[in-house]
Amino acid sequence: MLTRSSGRVAGAIIVVLAFVLAGCGGLSGSGQPQAQGGSLSASGINLAGQTYTVGGQEFDEQLLLCKMSVAALQSVGATVNDRCNITGSAAARQALLSGEIDMGWSYTGTGWITNLQNTTPIPDSQQQYIAVRDQDLQRNQIVWTNPTPFNNTYAIATTRAFADQNNLRTTSDWANFINSGNPQATTCVEAEFASRNDGLPNLLTAYGVTRPYNAPPAVTVIDTGAIYQATANGNPCRFGEVFTTDGRIPALNLVSLTDDRNFFPKYNASNTIRKNVVDRNPRVVDVFNQISPALTDDVMLQLNGQISSQGADPAQVASQFLQQRGFIGGQ
Repeated sequence: MLTRSSGRVAGAIIVVLAFVLAGCGGLSGSGQPQAQGGSLSASGINLAGQTYTVGGQEFDEQLLLCKMSVAALQSVGATVNDRCNITGSAAARQALLSGEIDMGWSYTGTGWITNLQNTTPIPDSQQQYIAVRDQDLQRNQIVWTNPTPFNNTYAIATTRAFADQNNLRTTSDWANFINSGNPQATTCVEAEFASRNDGLPNLLTAYGVTRPYNAPPAVTVIDTGAIYQATANGNPCRFGEVFTTDGRIPALNLVSLTDDRNFFPKYNASNTIRKNVVDRNPRVVDVFNQISPALTDDVMLQLNGQISSQGADPAQVASQFLQQRGFIGGQ
């Protein structure tokens, strides 16, 4: 999900380096067994002779979605180059725009706020999707497939026990807890969230946080994957920035605080595909339009939990799900 002329040059170098470092694996193929035909191929989708380079970010949900793309495309005859595991949304987006990859899953909130630089989120999920779809196609020749029901937005989380002890139910409660001066008002965030438009700075403003909150130990910036366990441990933070469909939330007995001022945009997922790729065979869009309706909040929590909490391989989880739903056959 996610994230400014010397700064622009430096940013470009970082993006290129991040992509090169993250995309070294899988250039010669998907690295997983070829998926066989299922309901996707039975519906008449045939992408034989087409080759697609599929990308995605490095966190568990993105790896899952990326591996779904690989298996689904293989099941309808396509050849797939796997470039899953790109570090950061900025690098993944640049890879798409530059043609280094042909497609990659993104989120409507990221598209609207970060990629298209709109300052105000659209509260209605479908209206935001339509706005992102139309603007990105017009400006950048990027096609957005139909969105998923699941909304992997941001939230502030804490342990259920700590929430109960301190009567914390909403993000306003978290803001009031900070303003009270309580020394336990510590929050862990990832580096991108600490600076992006729909991240920490504007969140604090929207919720009326008045106490200084930009010096340790009030905010600690750590890796995304470490936030969940750190929050569960209460060390170094009692609160953490989380993604609402992350499987570690139920596994670690965390609770997401309600975004009662509707600050965070909706983050429904779509596969984003370069238009010239779609033009080669428009039925590539149908692959993902058939799969998307099955990806609900509950489904994603369960699938993400297999990876994040149980250590399952994202490719196996993706293929098993697609097989169970009949989208693809056995391997």
